[in-house]
Amino acid sequence: MLDTNQPQWYILKTQHGYEQIAEQGIKDMVQINGMGDLIFDVVVPREEVTKETKSGKKKVVVVNKYPNYIFIKMIYTKDVWYMVKHSRGVVDFCCDFNNRPLPMSPDEVKRAQLEEVKVEDLNIVVGDTVNIIAGPFKDWQGEVVEIKPEEQKIKVNIQIYGRPTSMV
Repeated sequence: MLDTNQPQWYILKTQHGYEQIAEQGIKDMVQINGMGDLIFDVVVPREEVTKETKSGKKKVVVVNKYPNYIFIKMIYTKDVWYMVKHSRGVVDFCCDFNNRPLPMSPDEVKRAQLEEVKVEDLNIVVGDTVNIIAGPFKDWQGEVVEIKPEEQKIKVNIQIYGRPTSMV
């Protein structure tokens, strides 16, 4: 399962606070060693969070979505494994009981939002009920009323105070 020629996503455990250093180190390694055909992407998922300061003001801060973890899309070989594992800030791959790196399942990749999903790939039609996964209406359900594949947008009606309200 690991010795495939298809790139897959893997999870790397990093030292505390070293996510960006590990990400940049791996990207530099790829560029210096010409490994672009083996390592395709390194991602540290980040999100904006509103925090309140001591003075009571609200401040928007960018934080790591998964502290101490980064994600790498690569073709697994022992050489690539060795070079990535020994990069600065990297502790280890998330492994199985035999200490082999475990690739993420396609469902895990979707949930972690590591790749951009196209509207055409969602298998959604007008009239379907969908769950909203991000934004101010996170965890709400709505009905699909319009699909705009050229703009990569879906228009959904949600119920607010018993009235349908459109959102994109």
